[in-house]
Parts: sequence; C-alpha cells; structure tokens
Amino acid sequence: MKKFILWLLAFLITFSAAIYQRMTGPTYPKKLEVTVNDKSQELKLVRSLSLNEKPEVRLNINDTSVKAKLFFKRFKTNEAYQVSDFVYKDYPVKSFIMNKIFKIYEEKGFFASVPQQPPAGKLQYYFEITDSKGTRSFLKEAPVVIRFKGNVPAFVLIPHILLMFLAMLLSTLAGLMSVIKFPLYRKYATWTLFIFIAGGFVLGPLVQYFAFGDLWTGIPFGWDLTDNKTLIALIFWVLAVVMNKDKERPFYVALAAIVLLVIFSIPHSLFGSELNYTSGQVTQGIILNFF
Repeated sequence: MKKFILWLLAFLITFSAAIYQRMTGPTYPKKLEVTVNDKSQELKLVRSLSLNEKPEVRLNINDTSVKAKLFFKRFKTNEAYQVSDFVYKDYPVKSFIMNKIFKIYEEKGFFASVPQQPPAGKLQYYFEITDSKGTRSFLKEAPVVIRFKGNVPAFVLIPHILLMFLAMLLSTLAGLMSVIKFPLYRKYATWTLFIFIAGGFVLGPLVQYFAFGDLWTGIPFGWDLTDNKTLIALIFWVLAVVMNKDKERPFYVALAAIVLLVIFSIPHSLFGSELNYTSGQVTQGIILNFF
C-alpha cells in the first residue's frame, strides 16, 4: 500500500510539472481573448512552426463578416512590417487520433500566410481586426514571436518524450522513497540515471539536430538553456548514484530528485536556438547577448 501511494504521488507531481512546463513555454500557443461583433473569442496564436507545416497564422474566429490583417517582420531586425490578409479557410484534419479520439475532422478560421524561415529563424507579428465596431490592433506593442524548426521524425521525438517523462517519474519516486528511507530508492535511482541518459543525451541531441541542425548547444559549445539544464541534472544524478553505490546516502537522491523537478519545470525551449539575421549564425542562450 505504501509503495502504491508513493507511485501515485510521484505520478501526480511529475504530470503536474510536465503540464506546467509545456503550458508556460515560449513555443506554446499564446492565448488572447478578443471581442468580435460583441462576442468574446479566445484565440490561440501560433508561436512555433515546423518546416513541414503550412507557414500560416490562424485566428480561430468563425464569424466570416469580419476582416483581418497580419503585420509581420523578421525578429530583431529594423525591417518594416509586411502585411498579409487573413482569408477564411476550412482545412480537413487527417489524423487518426484527432478524428477518432477527439472527433475533430476540420480546422476552420482565418489564415494569413507568412514566409517560411530557416530552422531557428523567427518572425514577430501582430494583427488587426475590422468588425461592426471598427478596426482595432492587437499585440502591436508586444508582438508574438514564431520560431521555425526542422521536422523531427516521430520515431525520435516520441521515444524522447516518453523516456524523459519516465525519467522524471522515476526520479520523483526515488526522491520520495529516499525521504522515508524506503528500501528500493537506490534501485529506482539507478534506473533514473540510465533512462535519463537515454532520453536526454541520446535522443535529446537527435531532436536538437533534426530541429536546428546541431547535436549539442549547451556548455562548452553554447548557452542553450534546455541542454544546460539537462547537463546539470545529469551531474546531480551521477553524484546521487555514485554516493549510494556502497552505502545508503538518501540525501543525495532526494537532492537530485529536487534538482531534476525544479529545472524541468523551467519552460521548455526558453533561451533556445535563434538565427541572427545580421550574422547568419544560430546562437543559443540569453548570456550570449552580453558578448
């Protein structure tokens, strides 16, 4: 019974951290509530596009009487904004999961095309809507930023996500067990380390390579926050396993579990790869801005 409770707590903590990380990241769609013809609409504005996706911004508004324009330019440039008209479209959704599970067969709304950028390239945009009340601009002072990335094959991305979630789950479980000195905490700590290496240091670099063309952009090659926080977590988990090899030292496992939970609650892709349009180089991390 005690073991079941520990597993349940570990799952709830890990799942909550994963949801928080996902929903607070800079690539998660930005939610914005607007009023169109006296009706409230919650928009989900795109902030990440793969090169195999249509380079479009969508306004999920079904009122075809409105008109809208998109204003965009390349990120961190002095270029003038270009304009793209939103056009109402109805795209069929061809996905077994979306069709059979979520019962979603089409995607309707206003779509505006933008020029596709190279991997790590970014566009910033705002938009205006014209309805019966007149024309209003949205997000002009705080434009939304889209980052483009290469297509990551499912056979790499899905195992990476599953292994990282499993590593976080086992890490949390080992940490909880170490606090109450449950006998199996050293076993789960070892499993955590090996699964974390597989997900974060074998598949993780492959995801980075397919998305942005580099296997590793953390120290000593760059300041990518995702790579560096993975490296920090590895250091703590290697220490935890080594320190518990010949003698029980639960403190180190608890510490490693806390570190992993905290750093992986940091929004994913924060301070990630970014194409500098002036130099043509891809840089990583906010620290580079000071050099």
